[in-house]
Amino acid sequence: MPTVSPPPRAGSGPWQLARAELHRRPSVKMSLAVITLFVVMAVAAPLLSALGGWGPDEFDKTAVDPYLGGLPIGPLGGVSSEHWLGVEPVTGRDLFARVVHGAQVSLFIAFAATAIAVVAGVAAGIAAGYFGGRTDTVLSRLMDLTMSFPSLIFMIAMMSVARDVNRIVLMTLVIGLFGWPGIARVVRGQTLSLKHREYVDAARVGGSGAWRILTRDILPGVAGPVIAYTTLIIPGMITTEAALSYLGVGVRPPTPSWGQMIAESVAFYDTDPMYFIVPSLCLFLTVLAFTLLGDALRDILDPRGSRK
Repeated sequence: MPTVSPPPRAGSGPWQLARAELHRRPSVKMSLAVITLFVVMAVAAPLLSALGGWGPDEFDKTAVDPYLGGLPIGPLGGVSSEHWLGVEPVTGRDLFARVVHGAQVSLFIAFAATAIAVVAGVAAGIAAGYFGGRTDTVLSRLMDLTMSFPSLIFMIAMMSVARDVNRIVLMTLVIGLFGWPGIARVVRGQTLSLKHREYVDAARVGGSGAWRILTRDILPGVAGPVIAYTTLIIPGMITTEAALSYLGVGVRPPTPSWGQMIAESVAFYDTDPMYFIVPSLCLFLTVLAFTLLGDALRDILDPRGSRK
C-alpha cells in the first residue's frame, strides 16, 4: 500500500523554515545571546551605571594610588564591590560605567551607519538592476568609484578637519557613505535575476507601475540576501568606529567608546591589563557574534551567494 506524505504544516513557509534552521544551530543561539546582552546593555546604560553607583565621568581618587602613578588600588585593576570591573588608572573613573556607555555610543554609530548603507544600497541596487540602460551604467560606475576610493584615509581626513560638529553624527554619515556599494552590488544581481520572472512579467502586463512592482514583487525577493548581508556588515561598522576612535579622530573625550578606551589603555597594558582586556573583550565578542550570525543567515537565506 503506497505511503501518503503528510500535508505541509501551516506556517511552514521559507521564513519559518529559516527560523527553525537557525534555532537548530548552537552557534546562532550563542551569538543571539551575546548580541542581546550588549544591545540591552547599551539601551539600559544610564540605568546600569546608576545601579553601579558611578557615572561614566565621575572621578574616584580614592580608588587609585597617587604614589604608584595612579594605578588602581586592589587586585584586577581595582575590582571591588564598589567598582565591579575596576577603575581607570590615574582618573579613577568606574570601568563598568564607561564600558556600558561605550557600548551605547559604539553600537549606535554602527547600527545607524548600517541603516544608511542598507537603505542607500537597496535603493541603488534595485534601480540599477530593474531599469538597466543608462541608470545601470551611472549607478554601477558610482559603485565602482566609491569602492575604489581610499575610504579610511578619507574618513581620517574628514574627521580631522571637521572639528566644530557633532562627532557621532558625522562618523555615522561618513561610515555609512562608504558602506552602500557592497550591498548595492548584491541587490543589483538579485534584481537582474528577478525582473524576468513570470510573476513580475504578469504584474507588468496587468498594468502595475514600476513603483508597485519594485515594492511588491522585487523587494520581497531580495529581502533574504539583504538581511544576511546586513548582519555581515555590522561587524565592519563596529570595527571602523573603533579604529577611528583608536586613532584619535573619532568620538571625543570624555564621551566613552570602546575604541577610545582601548587606545587609552595601551599605555597601561603591562601594569593594569584589565583596563585593556575589558573593552577589547567586549569589542571582540560583539564582532564575533555578528559574524557568526551573519554567516548562518547567509547560508540559509542566500545559499547561492554563500557558495561563491
